Amino acid sequence: MDEVEAKVAEVELAADAGEKAPVAKKEKPKKEKPAKKEKAPQAAGDGKKEVKETQLGISAKKDDNFSLWYSQVVTHGEMIEYYDVSGCYILRPWSYAMWESIKDFFDAEIKKLGVKNAYFPLFVSEKALIKEKDHVEGFAPEVAWVTRSGNSELEEPIAVRPTSETVMYPIFSKWIRSHRDLPLKLNQWCNVVRWEFKDPTPFIRSREFLWQEGHTAFATKPEADEEVLAILELYRRVYEEVLAVPVIKGIKSELEKFAGGLYTTTVEAFIRNTGRGIQGATSHCLGQNFAKMFEIYFLNDNRERKMVWQNSWGLTTRTIGVMVMVHGDDKGLVLPPRVAPVQVVIIHIPSKDIETNVLIESCKEIAKELRDAGVRVEEDYRDNYKPGWKFSNWEMKGVPLRIEIGPKDVASKQVKVVRRDDGGKDFISVENIGDSIKNLLDVVQKSMLEKATRERDSCIVQARSWDEFMAALNNKKLVMAPWCDEKEVEEQVKERTKADLSGAAKTLCMPFEQPELPEGTVCFSSGKPAKKWALWGRSY
Repeated sequence: MDEVEAKVAEVELAADAGEKAPVAKKEKPKKEKPAKKEKAPQAAGDGKKEVKETQLGISAKKDDNFSLWYSQVVTHGEMIEYYDVSGCYILRPWSYAMWESIKDFFDAEIKKLGVKNAYFPLFVSEKALIKEKDHVEGFAPEVAWVTRSGNSELEEPIAVRPTSETVMYPIFSKWIRSHRDLPLKLNQWCNVVRWEFKDPTPFIRSREFLWQEGHTAFATKPEADEEVLAILELYRRVYEEVLAVPVIKGIKSELEKFAGGLYTTTVEAFIRNTGRGIQGATSHCLGQNFAKMFEIYFLNDNRERKMVWQNSWGLTTRTIGVMVMVHGDDKGLVLPPRVAPVQVVIIHIPSKDIETNVLIESCKEIAKELRDAGVRVEEDYRDNYKPGWKFSNWEMKGVPLRIEIGPKDVASKQVKVVRRDDGGKDFISVENIGDSIKNLLDVVQKSMLEKATRERDSCIVQARSWDEFMAALNNKKLVMAPWCDEKEVEEQVKERTKADLSGAAKTLCMPFEQPELPEGTVCFSSGKPAKKWALWGRSY
């Protein structure tokens, strides 16, 4: 049994391929209450409706008022601008550059796997959307519909894609005829719309967001299984290698899996200040359910007509919000070097002991050496701000390293370097400064992941009883608990925790790395024989 089969078997993902998907009842659309217009965050205690543009610092404390702190960080840090449609945000160049870094990394990796980029339309016909009943039932409350063009009512409502299975798979059925057409591996970078009713949060939960969605088709299930885990590993690398955010890989429960799919794998992150888990990205094996619905067949070597096996997988701009929540501090953003739009900012320290133009020329020479070494550099020569103000400004934007150059530094042919992540300061010779700074950036990247991992691991608690489970949750922890793997029990846990917590607890995943489960271990909630360990928690 290979690694893929072992992992799938380990978490007991067998599904009845012949089971008929339930038919969703067609309900009258609910009238949405007018959403309150979102405003720019209010600084604590300033008595104003909006933050003044002259206010530089973050007034809220991460440990005291996390929600206000987060709002201030993403606005003061020039990541987003609020918009007049609730739940939609303008991504400013600072945050969009981060998305481009994520995109560049992931896009290069999936192309190594033979995935090709394409683009499919934004709109979905009602006929296509409702074809797979179980799938649409999962998304129905969030689907936005276009019902009118100008003053004319459309003959048939058109949905704005919440995801693209029902957009792409009718076309797959045209393109796939023979085993020679397989595997078909497509990805698109696009936006989707999910008209959620929950409180909007920039990057974390918005009505329109950017993502990539991969859709692939294979001749056999083992091929599909192998890709599911390959993509999941790439998602882990995005979080841990690019964003310095530790994640846990695992499989979703039947209750939490992708609607209409066979099984869902996930990477789960953790926000220490709120004690909540957060789904980082998912890689789904869709099985043959969609192939059956959309008649995606191929002729094998023996001229036998077979259904394809399909996967879908997606990563969104939520990645940016998770990174901000994990690494940010009371001064603002703290950016890992690999995703930072600017890795080094150079600031000169004016002095009567040296002419300003001489100081600036020294800064420019160092900036050129760093750029030649492949470092992303910004030079701040603004003369209407003092150096201290500039320090705070760039700290708030999260730039990993600050280089300060004054008259003594020019004379001694060295620079002062200040780390954003831990405040560490050192003097570095200008000789071979490109290599020195690149090495330091690698140290910062590694240090940030190690710190975040320590903090995350300290918040994972094993619980074998209901009392231990509740105590851990109320202490803002993730809980690893033995579970009987029954949907009804998970639903009961959700209901029982609603009264005790600001949000129900649920399974986040069954981690691939399972602790030992001694014989005779019982489920923490039902008392029935436990089949596996599950990671539980409140979630965004």
